[in-house]
Amino acid sequence: MKKTIIFSIIGIVALIAILGGIKALQIGKMIDNGKKFVPPPETVTSATVAPFSWESSLTAVGTLTAVQGVTIAAELPGKVVNIHFEPGTSVQKGQILLRQDISSEEAQLPGAVSQLTLANASLKRADKLFADGIISQSDHDTAVSNAAQSQALVDTIRATIAKKTVRAPFSGRLGIRQVNLGQILRDGDPIVSLQSLDPIYVDFSLPQQQLAQVRAGMPVRVNSDALPGETVSGKITAISPLIDSESRNIKLQATVANRGEKLRPGLFVNVVVGLPQRQNVLALPATSVLYAPYGDSVYLIEKNKDGKGGMALRQQFVRLGEKRGDFVAVTSGVKEGESVVSTGVFKLRNGQSVVIDNKLAPPFQQQPKPENN
Repeated sequence: MKKTIIFSIIGIVALIAILGGIKALQIGKMIDNGKKFVPPPETVTSATVAPFSWESSLTAVGTLTAVQGVTIAAELPGKVVNIHFEPGTSVQKGQILLRQDISSEEAQLPGAVSQLTLANASLKRADKLFADGIISQSDHDTAVSNAAQSQALVDTIRATIAKKTVRAPFSGRLGIRQVNLGQILRDGDPIVSLQSLDPIYVDFSLPQQQLAQVRAGMPVRVNSDALPGETVSGKITAISPLIDSESRNIKLQATVANRGEKLRPGLFVNVVVGLPQRQNVLALPATSVLYAPYGDSVYLIEKNKDGKGGMALRQQFVRLGEKRGDFVAVTSGVKEGESVVSTGVFKLRNGQSVVIDNKLAPPFQQQPKPENN
């Protein structure tokens, strides 16, 4: 009985030893295969570091203002009896917008005109009598004065009637109505805003260091988030003779066309001032750059140095310059003609084997117009 138990234990130990040996051989073989395993090359898209001639420009943030803009207000107190405009519509210069009650002035005018007629007739008689020496100089002067006062009274009443008929001072677009029919207006009470929108001014500032680079007549381009994908052209029309003593900025004003009146006063815009000089740069797609806090880098595509052929990656740190559309200028780190990975750089590593396939490479442009704009 004891011998049977001993032989069973020995057999179990032997079986375990055999199984352990087999497993050790399998693990060792797997380790050897892992050491010999070479990952397949990664498929990448490529771009070439190329020279570009870019327009030199100055950028700023601007605000739109109307060439002519005013809040039309009542000059004299009175009750609103007629409103002749609709809010938001376009009006022409001289168009009647509002009438105030002029019944009192209209009642006074005939009496003032009659008094003027009598004064003028008296003056004519006084002229003849004075010429014949019948009346004195004092009586003649009194007749002249009476005629002048009567004329002034008539002119005052007519001017009051004219001021109570409110007209558009220039052509433009009206804002929101601020009066109602029957409302009693005081002098200075607002009626409606009026803005001339085409063309329109762009007010912006540049640092004093850039003053020597700008002059009147230079072209400007304006774009805004309110008009995605659209650029409006114009030119600088005024440069302030003063520099702000606090910000040390110089104020400029440009005039741009506003067909369709899409641009409105008060709108925030981006302004680009085109300079006559052009700058030569080396540029590559912005998606080629691996941005990192410790430094920006790109992956250069070079021949594999292990003697097995193929292509491999080398990470290269670069210094970046200005960005234009899909491209970014590189001031140092790469040379003209070198090939770099153009997309998906975040998933790559230094020394990795790659193959190039540009079938799905996106088209890079200096002035892209995305479809979703």
